[in-house]
Amino acid sequence: MAMDGDPEEGCRGGVTEEEIADEEIAAEYESSQGGLAGELIRVINYVSSLNDYRKTQRKECFGLVRRLKLILPLLEEIAELETPLPHEGVTFLLNLKRSLLLAKRLLKTCSEGSKIYLANDSEVIHVRFNRVYEKLSLALEDLPDEVLGISDEMKEQAQLTCNQLRRAKRQTDTQDIEFAMDIMVVFSDKDDRNADSAILERLASRLELRTHDELQAETIAVRKLVKERGGQNAESTQKILDVLKKFKQIAGIEETDVLQDPVIPKAKEESPSTSVVVPHEFLCPISSEIMMDPVIVATGQTYERESILKWLDSNNETCPKTGQPLSDTNLTPNSALKTQIMEWCEKNNYHLPKKEVPPDPDEPITEQQKEIMSLVKDLSSNHLKVQRKAAKKIRLLSKENPENRVMVANLGAIPPLVQLLSYPDSNIREHSVTALLNLSIDEGNKRLITNTDAIPAIIDVLKTGTIGAKENSAAALFSLSMLDENRAKIGAMDGIPPLVELLQNGTATGKKDALTALFNLSLNPVNKGRAIEEGMVKPLLNLVDDKNLGLVDEALSVLLLVAAHPSGRREMAQMPFIQKLVDFIKDGTPKNKECASSVLLELCTNSSTSMLTALQFGVYEYLAELTRTGTSRAQRKAASLLQLMSRSEQIP
Repeated sequence: MAMDGDPEEGCRGGVTEEEIADEEIAAEYESSQGGLAGELIRVINYVSSLNDYRKTQRKECFGLVRRLKLILPLLEEIAELETPLPHEGVTFLLNLKRSLLLAKRLLKTCSEGSKIYLANDSEVIHVRFNRVYEKLSLALEDLPDEVLGISDEMKEQAQLTCNQLRRAKRQTDTQDIEFAMDIMVVFSDKDDRNADSAILERLASRLELRTHDELQAETIAVRKLVKERGGQNAESTQKILDVLKKFKQIAGIEETDVLQDPVIPKAKEESPSTSVVVPHEFLCPISSEIMMDPVIVATGQTYERESILKWLDSNNETCPKTGQPLSDTNLTPNSALKTQIMEWCEKNNYHLPKKEVPPDPDEPITEQQKEIMSLVKDLSSNHLKVQRKAAKKIRLLSKENPENRVMVANLGAIPPLVQLLSYPDSNIREHSVTALLNLSIDEGNKRLITNTDAIPAIIDVLKTGTIGAKENSAAALFSLSMLDENRAKIGAMDGIPPLVELLQNGTATGKKDALTALFNLSLNPVNKGRAIEEGMVKPLLNLVDDKNLGLVDEALSVLLLVAAHPSGRREMAQMPFIQKLVDFIKDGTPKNKECASSVLLELCTNSSTSMLTALQFGVYEYLAELTRTGTSRAQRKAASLLQLMSRSEQIP
């Protein structure tokens, strides 16, 4: 059945993706013996040329393309066969092409589709990736190697590819933590932070929707999405339109009707090299773009320096292409390949992409730079009033736009702001910690703030500051905890107890800020244990009971993390909470049902008592309904629960 909110998923005008693929290959059979393998090679080469993937699916897209390329040697061997393909060979290639067309359509969606839609419906896209992996592995398993006379080497390669595809399908089903909380807030009708400029700017930055050109391209993609949906999923579509308008507002673009106002796509520059096909060996296996600075890693594979550095900076310790562990992270320039690439470019009049030119150090200082430099100086003044005024002004400037945040940090404001956190003046502390919160929205500034030993000072403000200072300290810790290493630091520096205290006794805003911070920190297993020991579970259960705060889904998301810990499960597996989960599955919002079924699955997997309690409250009937009407994630969780309960033979 069609999944919620996906124009490509399931039925489209009564036709499924598989049926569309069948229509496209139905006429192939008669003429397939001479060119079908070559056609499949062209499909893989085409998807290999796609590289501008949306951030939310970028890693998964590159992973899929990398696995598709593993099929090329097999297809090339089949294409070179001198004898006509037997019936079994044609059937194999037709089934494989059906799978490749599904992969192609999915990769195009992730390359050209609405970034907002892809972020909000990442679970739907995850299902589609799993379906592609399943179809591809099934197709390759039916390789008639004996009939075709395939070499032993290619048979082993096909089996290896099958294994990789199956492993990819079994990857842990987790939401993208980088986006999950902000997406949940911005798309919520009840959360009063859905128009918060700091959250919107942070989300726009992660989705790469900040510049005029990026937002114009997104407008075109959203219009295409609306047209494809044809009036279906109207509520979801309207939320996407609303979020796009908010992004335009914070970027300073005049608010217009997204569906009516004319948008002219940015014309691509004419280039004599646009029709030239770049040799495969000149393309980086990670980005699929031509390499300008090729380097060799420990396994002997070559990558573009910038791409492999990003891979390594993300705590990856394997070779992206082979999957082998890297014995070291040294990068050796591939001078020979670089020379070949430069010679080929010159011969084919191919222009390499231009890299951004760093700013000229001799460029005149602007008036705003002068103002910020003066404010930074005032932060270290001997007069309390001057310091307070400067901290407040920097707080406001750093809230206004991304450019200000970069400029304020580059002009040296972070170290004196951190020093002011230890001042006895409550106003200075609040202005300073809020300024640091605003500055931390910029990804580069996060590390700058951490390197000034700001974390213990922010935790101290969280413990002893004013109500507003505590709230913004919690929000700052959430922002800084986006860096993995900071999660461990915050936990080790006793940042969790004051967050739990704020979660228990804070204002509505304080509880929200503490909740989001604890969510991120609990991704670290040690922190999760600390938070449970500090009593985090009880206030979380209170938030689930208090619908007026509008934090039910967020609290359930944290409880899902807690449910993976034995101590957390013991505190959660009480009859009233199990009943509450069943009630949400029965009568909650679509997101309530999704979150509640996820938590219940974790509890029931580890406790037959929890399962029996849920069954006593009639959950089986509600889960059966959820498999038909829930979101894609809820449907999968409900199906897993039903399967678990059936195996246990505890159905009343």
